[in-house]
Amino acid sequence: MKSIWTSNYENNEIIIENTWFNGERLYVNDVLQDHTFRGFSTKLTGHLINQKNERENIKVNLGGFYKVNCQLFINDKKVEVKKVK
Repeated sequence: MKSIWTSNYENNEIIIENTWFNGERLYVNDVLQDHTFRGFSTKLTGHLINQKNERENIKVNLGGFYKVNCQLFINDKKVEVKKVK
């Protein structure tokens, strides 16, 4: 089973993937920034460059047992994600 969430933040495309066998991945503009194999609760981290050419930190929380939930934070502020698969 594979779940994918996306978000667009200041012209940066963020993709979060969760799979049973290949773990969890965080991509920013098609560049892999973090990859884990933890299971029921996972945290991914990364960064992006905003429109002011400043670095902003990314944190992703994935968790759940029957249904995986995804929360995305950029500089400690929650950002909306859209589940695409």
